[in-house]
Amino acid sequence: MLEPAQMLSASHQNLWRLTLIRILVLAAQGGSVGFAYLSGLLPLPWLPLVITLGVSAVLCLLTALRLRGPWPVTELEYAAQLGCDLIIHSVLLYFTGGSTNPFVSYYLVPLTIAAATLPWLYSVVLSGLALAGYTLLLEFYHPLEMVLIEREKLLIYGMWLSFALAAALITFFAAKMAEELRRQEQARAQRREEDLRDQQLLAVATQAAGAAHELGTPLATMSVLIKELRREHRDPLLQEDLGVLQEQVQLCKDSLQHLVRAAEADRRQAVVEQSAVAWLESTLNRWHLMRPEATYRYQCLGAGAVPRLLPPADLTQALLNLLNNAADACPDKLDIRLDWDSAELVLSIRDHGAGVPLAIAEQIGKPFITTKGGKGFGLGLFLSQASVTRAGGSVKLYNHEAGGTLTELRLPRLP
Repeated sequence: MLEPAQMLSASHQNLWRLTLIRILVLAAQGGSVGFAYLSGLLPLPWLPLVITLGVSAVLCLLTALRLRGPWPVTELEYAAQLGCDLIIHSVLLYFTGGSTNPFVSYYLVPLTIAAATLPWLYSVVLSGLALAGYTLLLEFYHPLEMVLIEREKLLIYGMWLSFALAAALITFFAAKMAEELRRQEQARAQRREEDLRDQQLLAVATQAAGAAHELGTPLATMSVLIKELRREHRDPLLQEDLGVLQEQVQLCKDSLQHLVRAAEADRRQAVVEQSAVAWLESTLNRWHLMRPEATYRYQCLGAGAVPRLLPPADLTQALLNLLNNAADACPDKLDIRLDWDSAELVLSIRDHGAGVPLAIAEQIGKPFITTKGGKGFGLGLFLSQASVTRAGGSVKLYNHEAGGTLTELRLPRLP
């Protein structure tokens, strides 16, 4: 089902299209009346026709002015607009031959539009209005005084013109409506996917918050024990190993503290603007402390002014996850490149590992899908994609033609 805001927006678009159709029909009607008046082919009541066409023109103008305002278009208002078109068309038919006028088939155009865009109750009411008008025009109308041969010829050409006009308008409106329905369906599918992703993120975030709270005590205990071991044992080799272990424990504690600070900063919207190069280099420095065994080559390929970003904390963590994934595949000779154009910046990370297995290539990025066997949880790329998407960017993984995996991160640049 469509949300109320979506229905109002769709009615707004449909009323614009109806106004456009009304203007085209008014131009055709005015041209026909003008041609009949100048040529003298038909003796018609010109004053009532001009007044009716003037009312139609005023309705078009008022509708166009009304659509420029902020008020939503309801389905009742849209149905009333179609009802006005049926009444105006009936009045024009009354002064131009009634049911003998070949343009009587134009009744089908508003009814087709109503059936395609409105609930069935409105369509039934409008159909009853059109049927009542047609029925009355069978008996009550201003007859056309013409020679029989001319009337038959005019009827044939009028029927052709009426069919062509109705077919063109119905086709135009149906095509636009089908396009609008496809767009709304895509929007609904995207919203469903985003809702599912948000639910998964909430579940992961809840578990992560509990795990972070629980890890504080064992990390503090490990830190105390390592300090005591370093004081009690003076073996140089053991001291070196204990030093590395202490650095890793401290890195874990720093990561937890950074997580808390980042959550607080995100709650307060405390995001600092900085250049893309500064953000990337600071993230690389932090990552290299986490993965000292990894080697990489960094290139900045962008030309012109360096783009600036407002990177939230989870975006930095997303980049760390992507770098860790590349280092897990092959920590040697990672190729990291930063490029940009007028609209976005592109960060590519290439490793020389085994690449993405084809069997799970389409599932990469979903929660708990991993290429690391029992060594991974399958959450890094999922969380990274969620963070980058929230920042307006995208993450894609490719199997590089020369081997390994190419990870491509795209982010919009600040204007």
